Amino acid sequence: MSEAASLYRRHRPRTFAQVVGQEHVVRTLRNAVDQGKVHHAYLFVGSRGTGKTSMAKILAACLNCEHGPTTEPDGTCPSCTAIATATSLDVIEMDAASNNSVDDIRDLRERVAFAPVSGRSKVYILDEAHMLSPQAWNAFLKTLEEPPPDTVFVLATTEAAKVLPTVVDRCHRFDFTRPTVDQIASVLRRVAQEEQIAIDPEAIALLARHATGSFRDALGTLEQLVTYTGSTISTDDVLAVLGVADADLLFGALDAVAARDARAALHAAAALIRSGRDAGAFLRDLEAHARDLMIVQTLGEVPLELALTPERDRRLAEQAGRLARGDTVRVLDLLARAWHAVADGADARTRLELALVEAAAPQLDPATRALAARVEHLEGRLGGTVTAPPPDPPSSPVAAAIAPPPADASPLRSVPDVNGDAPAPAGVPEPAAHPGPPSAGSAPPPVESPSEQPRPPQRADGAALDLPALREAWPAVLDTLRDEKAFVASCLENAVPITLADGVLTAAFPADDAFIRRKCEEEPARSAVSQAIREVTGARLRVTYELREADELAGAGWAGTDSEAPDEDAVVERLKAELDATEIVPDADPDPQPDPEERT
Repeated sequence: MSEAASLYRRHRPRTFAQVVGQEHVVRTLRNAVDQGKVHHAYLFVGSRGTGKTSMAKILAACLNCEHGPTTEPDGTCPSCTAIATATSLDVIEMDAASNNSVDDIRDLRERVAFAPVSGRSKVYILDEAHMLSPQAWNAFLKTLEEPPPDTVFVLATTEAAKVLPTVVDRCHRFDFTRPTVDQIASVLRRVAQEEQIAIDPEAIALLARHATGSFRDALGTLEQLVTYTGSTISTDDVLAVLGVADADLLFGALDAVAARDARAALHAAAALIRSGRDAGAFLRDLEAHARDLMIVQTLGEVPLELALTPERDRRLAEQAGRLARGDTVRVLDLLARAWHAVADGADARTRLELALVEAAAPQLDPATRALAARVEHLEGRLGGTVTAPPPDPPSSPVAAAIAPPPADASPLRSVPDVNGDAPAPAGVPEPAAHPGPPSAGSAPPPVESPSEQPRPPQRADGAALDLPALREAWPAVLDTLRDEKAFVASCLENAVPITLADGVLTAAFPADDAFIRRKCEEEPARSAVSQAIREVTGARLRVTYELREADELAGAGWAGTDSEAPDEDAVVERLKAELDATEIVPDADPDPQPDPEERT
């Protein structure tokens, strides 16, 4: 092969022994060649750069080597050399993306009838096979099912779902897995050694991660770096060529989120823009960094596939300990939303700044508050009902940094049971069962003291649920209710909690919302509201409704509404239009009884 050939073409594997990964494919094809059971049609499925075409050429070399069929082609005979340089008349490569018509397949069918020129078998490699039209597949189906002797078809595709099921049934399918970061790094080190390229280990790790599971992309980027900087490559060179954000920018942005500092988050975005990095690329890098934090928080250590340098791994572990898991998940969700907005045409810098500010100031997003309240409730249910055994000693500094506090560091949180009563803390004896009717001569039951009166409703964290806390959680209640009862949630948007006493919540509507109040008082709606409050706060409350004047509601925090409340007729007409319903009007009495005085 010419020295001008690209780096990944010069170093693509030529034998099964040189293939990195894909052990299941290598083992099956080796046995097929050794036992003389090579199938006439194979379907190679996998993402780009995973070695599908290289594996097809290795199979062709095994079948046509002068010393074969063999699983170890020598690579020096005329047949192997012709296959390696893509000049063999017996190995035909076709691109289905540009040869996908019926006429192209008819021409292929005519050439299939000819015997091999110099080798034992003719091997047709059809790349991007999913691009063939259904008509072309139908014209090719009979030939694929019963090809001439000594003919092998290898169909390679990245989208197996687009290949006709009748074609898949006639092929032996192999799914090529994405190589790991370590496997790509090993290939990069081998190629750099053979090409006499001096490259930092950190730069190799960065290249391997940026390749996202593609050998071809990794070697292509390495070749680009050689052109850019020569035979000596540093980590800074990789950052410059790839446009990858500096680690300090990534850590700074997430530090601002951990500190709940929206100002620092904006400064991090501004520093990125001043550095000349692309905001869209920074969104991708920030998402990858947040994913790394989530994995470290979950595993309690930095896994090998995420390790780059000792200093970076240490900083990653420390930041994973400072950042709450809920914040990490929220950052990933906000970045995903930003990605969708940028794909729809939004400005990348604006979406980046918005995502960072919302992540650092969660109180700005009602939906985020709702999610945080639900997570807090679930954590309270999981952590407060059972006394967990003491945790094992952490196995690494990272585990120690993110390990939860010991059980004796804070009192056990109590969670209301289905009846609304909180279990007693550990070490407190259970109260005796309620006695039956007193027998003759027995002493009357003692009168309950004020301290034994029913306790106020409690939140999931064990704290008493007061009216201010309920008002703070009210947007989360509406958000929870909106999933199941959207109409009831829309009605309650104009209500405000007024009082909370003895397990009864009173919410007030403006005086002109009498019809909305009646709809909310119906049993399905009332039960749904109580259930939503229980899901968010952990407290079981009964809900009642009142009508109040606007000035009274304003004193309770009601913001008012810009539009007039719909009257009963307007709501009925809206329900009829949206639900395609018909209003049932009671019929008049068909045979009214005459007045007794009229009969006289």
